Amino acid sequence: MYKKCKVIAFDADDTLWVNETYFRDAENKFAKLLADYETKNKIDQELFKTEIKNLEIYGYGVKGFVLSMIECALELSNYQISQQKIQQILSIGKEMLQKSIELIDGVEDVLKSLQGRYKLIVATKGDLLDQERKLEKSGLLKYFHHIEVMSDKKENDYLKLVKHLDIRPSELLMIGNSLKSDVLPLIKIGAKAIHVPFHTTWAHEEVSKENQSKIKYTTVSNIQQVLPFLQ
Repeated sequence: MYKKCKVIAFDADDTLWVNETYFRDAENKFAKLLADYETKNKIDQELFKTEIKNLEIYGYGVKGFVLSMIECALELSNYQISQQKIQQILSIGKEMLQKSIELIDGVEDVLKSLQGRYKLIVATKGDLLDQERKLEKSGLLKYFHHIEVMSDKKENDYLKLVKHLDIRPSELLMIGNSLKSDVLPLIKIGAKAIHVPFHTTWAHEEVSKENQSKIKYTTVSNIQQVLPFLQ
């Protein structure tokens, strides 16, 4: 099934290292800061709506998330929130950006095994500076031939990547935790994909069961289980 593959692309956040857990922690801290104005459930809902509204402006990543938190805090407090609390929101973001990198179990073993047999690349969404920083801190940069930080991960984005790599779609295998971003668009353009779920998924990346059932793809429970498919 994967014999034609020449390039293996890895998603970064929650595929190579832990990421979404930090966003959930930040959301909890944010809700506590705004507890005087709304319930946690309402705060979570409004923050999510603000994030989605702002995606076209800020893109993905911590910086856009922080700006959305500030906007949401102003609106939920009817612009009464204190300067001190705005500063605390900024501190939440800075803390996220300064987190140490926690690699997913087995990632480096997998990269060592595949290096030399395939061209390995990173194909990830997010803020360029932040993703470059995380890659540098991860110690994994030496395994990758190319790093692609994408503004989005839709079919056209992957077709541009394939063209840039000068390969056919059938020669690309994507490995990632998001069905919406790392699997379904790849299958639709004729590439291959392996789904490695992470225990926490951002609501924006969730896919309905109906859409899941329409496309055949491989799911493994941890990243080390991709190796038998690539022997």
